[in-house]
Amino acid sequence: MSNKNKSILEMAICATLWSIAGIFIKLLPWNGFAVASLRSLIAGITIAIYMAIRHIPIVVNKKTLLGAFFAGMTFICFVVSNKLTTAANAIVLQFTSPVFVLIYSALFFKQKIKATDIVTVLITLVGITLCFLDGMQSGYFLGNVISVMAGMFMAGMFVAVGNVEGNGKISSALLGQFFTAIVTMPWVFVTKPEFTTASVSYILILGVFQLGIAYILYTESAKYCPPLACCLIGVIEPLLNPVWVMIFDGETPGMISLCGGIIVIVTVTLWCIFGNREKPVES
Repeated sequence: MSNKNKSILEMAICATLWSIAGIFIKLLPWNGFAVASLRSLIAGITIAIYMAIRHIPIVVNKKTLLGAFFAGMTFICFVVSNKLTTAANAIVLQFTSPVFVLIYSALFFKQKIKATDIVTVLITLVGITLCFLDGMQSGYFLGNVISVMAGMFMAGMFVAVGNVEGNGKISSALLGQFFTAIVTMPWVFVTKPEFTTASVSYILILGVFQLGIAYILYTESAKYCPPLACCLIGVIEPLLNPVWVMIFDGETPGMISLCGGIIVIVTVTLWCIFGNREKPVES
C-alpha cells in the first residue's frame, strides 16, 4: 500500500472513531465537564504512550501552547454541548469550523476573500439559523450556542496548529488533552460520577479510541493525505455521529435542524472541493 493510500485509510478510520463520540457521551450519566476531564486524561495518556514508544519529543513553546488552548476549549465545548443539545446539532455546528477559519483569516491576517467564500458564509449562516430556530423550540438553545463555540475554538486550533511544524502538532494535541483534564477536573470531585462497569467501559472507549488513537491516526495521515482529502473524508464524522445516536439511544433531530444540518454539511463540503477555483475579491 502506498503512503498516500495508507494515509487515506488512516483518515477514514480516524473520522469513524471521531463519530462515536456522541453516542458514548449520551450514554454516560455523568456531568459534561466530568466526562470531558476523564476522556481527555485517558486520551492524553494514550498519546503520551505512543510518543514514548516512537521516541517523539514533546515540544513546548508559544505556538504549541496556543494550539493546546484552542484544542482544549474545543474538547470541553463539544462534550458539554452534546449534553445540552442533540448529537446532530452538536457535531454539525462544530463542523462550521472551516467557515470560522475563513473569517479569522480575513479579519486577523487580512487575507483576500473570494466570491465563493462569501457565498459559503452566507449559506452556512442560513443552516446555523435553522438549527437555532429548532433549538429554541426544543430547549436546545444553550447547547447550540456552545456547539458554535466549539466550531469557533476548533477554527482557532486549525489556525494555531497550522503554524506549528514537525512534532509540534502532536505535542499540541497532547498538551490540549492535559489542559482539558486539569481545567475540568474539579467537576469530577464535585459531581462524584458513579463508576460502574458500563460507565468505565464508555469512558475508556472515548479516551483511548475515540480521542487518543483517533488523533494519533490524524497526525499520521496528515503527513501524506492531502488537506482536501482530509476535509472530505472528515465528513464521515458529522454523517455517522447522529446515526449511531439514533440507533442506540433513539435520539432524532427535528426536521428543521435536519434541514439546517444538511445545508451546512453540503455547503462546507462543496466549498472544500471548489472553493479554491475562483479569483479573490479584495477584502
